[in-house]
Amino acid sequence: MIRLENLSKGFWTPTGPKMILDNVNATFPSGVSVALLGRNGAGKSTLLEMIGGTIRPDAGRIVTTGTVSWPVGFAGSFHREMTGAQNTRFVARIYGVDTEGLVSFVRHFAELGSHFHLPVRNYSSGMRSRLAFGVSIGIPFDTYLVDEVTSVGDASFKLKSRMIFLDRMQRAGAVVVTHSTSQVRKLCQAGAVLEDGKLYYYDKVEDAIAHHHDNMGTTEDE
Repeated sequence: MIRLENLSKGFWTPTGPKMILDNVNATFPSGVSVALLGRNGAGKSTLLEMIGGTIRPDAGRIVTTGTVSWPVGFAGSFHREMTGAQNTRFVARIYGVDTEGLVSFVRHFAELGSHFHLPVRNYSSGMRSRLAFGVSIGIPFDTYLVDEVTSVGDASFKLKSRMIFLDRMQRAGAVVVTHSTSQVRKLCQAGAVLEDGKLYYYDKVEDAIAHHHDNMGTTEDE
């Protein structure tokens, strides 16, 4: 469960202050995959990072039960001079999971071949994304935070990513940011729409999709 209590967050822009969240109250239930929808710049990724603990709110608080992942696929915290395998072991120790089990999973899942044992500074952006997704999804969190991650890689890797995500959702919940309505329908049961600092939660994902398309003035993907 993730509960937002009187949550507020704003940023300064060249045109003045912009409120991302304005005294928001909402609850994302345990074991439910929730699509987080909104136009570009609405603050969806910022909200994910706040839930993940990397950005602090200006006011209010976020209450969680169970374990919550960092944004799945986020590669910014990898040490560039360490290999993919070394980074994986480091994360496993931090989260108290079986080290060699996670290394084995990521080695096979990320499809990095010999690069898995080379420094991350040698990786392309796609390789870093595959490593990050493998490390993230390889740890059994109660709730996963997902930001456009199933768009990584070729068609085969995208399918594999979606299938393992759906498998994880048999035992966990998620908050999913994606611009693809088809992905939302495949991955999510509920939805929330972020617009002008307000968050609107819907138990049925189709209601959230309809609200989002009404905001955008379209019936198609953005």
